[in-house]
Amino acid sequence: MWPPRPFGGHQSPQALLALPAPAPGEELEERPAVRKLLAPAKIEAVVEVLPAEREDAFWAGVENARRFFMGEADVQRALERLARVLDEKDIPYAIVGALALNEWGYRRVTVDVDVLLSPEGLHRLKSEILGRGYVEKFPGSRGLRDTETGVDVDFLLAGEYPGDGKPKPVAFPDPAKTAVRGRRVALLPLTKLIELKLASGISAPHRLKDLADVLELIRALSLPRQLADSLDGSVRAKYHELWQAAQAADRE
Repeated sequence: MWPPRPFGGHQSPQALLALPAPAPGEELEERPAVRKLLAPAKIEAVVEVLPAEREDAFWAGVENARRFFMGEADVQRALERLARVLDEKDIPYAIVGALALNEWGYRRVTVDVDVLLSPEGLHRLKSEILGRGYVEKFPGSRGLRDTETGVDVDFLLAGEYPGDGKPKPVAFPDPAKTAVRGRRVALLPLTKLIELKLASGISAPHRLKDLADVLELIRALSLPRQLADSLDGSVRAKYHELWQAAQAADRE
């Protein structure tokens, strides 16, 4: 066959076409020079070395996750310290965010504490603890930092709106009227937590993880589709969508 069909990694079309045509009955591919040109290229394996600092960061993350799931992480110590102060000062509150997810049964690691307070409660808390084991994250910030653990504490305020912060049917409730007491902390009812996360994820593209949290709560707790009936009408369709998605099994 002339010209020879192209294949192989060392092939040079110009080199092949420059060869003299084969004599009658001669197989061009059997010529040593042609076999060399048509031989598949050797591909050298490229091995990337993980920088030592990145590997150290990986194992530090593994250790932090281990401590978290053992209940020994700094963020859990910070939660216990803050809850103790809030209870001692009789300031109504509710733990929200990832720590609340863990309390309700969906386990995921976090590094900060999210707390729902009333505006008055936040004012009282700051007046009691600033400079006494807590500092502002930066001058004038709403959030605080626990100086013993280095953990950030972020506050959400009753009456404000989740997600994009714009007015909507779902708002952060007053913890004095809504929170439920557990053995160690006060939480929002599960339906209210789900409602807030749905409203947040729907309205703010940068808060899509709130929708993922609802999806994982549905899976972890086998929540029923009918739970949507307990939610505000503005978020029911999204709950139905996530509930349907949660019925699909992950591939092994």
